[in-house]
Amino acid sequence: MSWINLDKEEQLSEIDEKSFSKAQLIFKHSTRCSISSVIKNRLYKGAVPENIDCYYLDLIANRAISNAVAEKYGIEHESPQVLLIKQGKCIFNESHSAIYMDEIAENSL
Repeated sequence: MSWINLDKEEQLSEIDEKSFSKAQLIFKHSTRCSISSVIKNRLYKGAVPENIDCYYLDLIANRAISNAVAEKYGIEHESPQVLLIKQGKCIFNESHSAIYMDEIAENSL
């Protein structure tokens, strides 16, 4: 799995723009949370569809960006959390142990 680091708030505009041609996944990860680490490993084991770009957001280092994501897409912050963006909108989100790559893939179509 190849992650694109989400470490600049300006990238949210890029994510929106790209989401009109390809689904964009944002994974909010806390490096201090064991559940988040388990979910990250679970995502690595899943097959990432070619129609998804995957962004990694380190919540500890980039809390302000996480807050901007929550505000922009109207999704309350949780950790770990995934948001799937298509056509500039969050069409799917899940958190904690409910995160599975196959569900992300299904919703990306």
